[in-house]
Amino acid sequence: VQLQASGGGLVQAGGSLRLSCAASRRTFTLNTMGWFRQAPGKEREFVAATWSDGGAYYEDSVRGRFTISRDSARNTVYLQMSSLKPEDTAVYFCAAQRLKVLTFISSSYDYWGQGTQVTVSS
Repeated sequence: VQLQASGGGLVQAGGSLRLSCAASRRTFTLNTMGWFRQAPGKEREFVAATWSDGGAYYEDSVRGRFTISRDSARNTVYLQMSSLKPEDTAVYFCAAQRLKVLTFISSSYDYWGQGTQVTVSS
């Protein structure tokens, strides 16, 4: 499975961006689709995930500001980011799991896309 992330860019604080992650095969065959991010000098951290049963979970700092969604017809997962803050600046990665296991742990994911840079200016 290949994942292609896009949609990053430069935005002012308080602004919005929508990231997309297109999968090379139907996303319903993948239980979990998630987003992680990595800021310079920091470890990769969990941002959000959505499961095949429709459930979703968010890291505390983004809950209420970010929304993850899955469009199975387009084999694409989105991350709508609003009320962006400078501390959201990072390279964002999409990832997928075949099975739902340790969703918040990056090493538990089977497939990764390339990162897309998000920069939020103050």
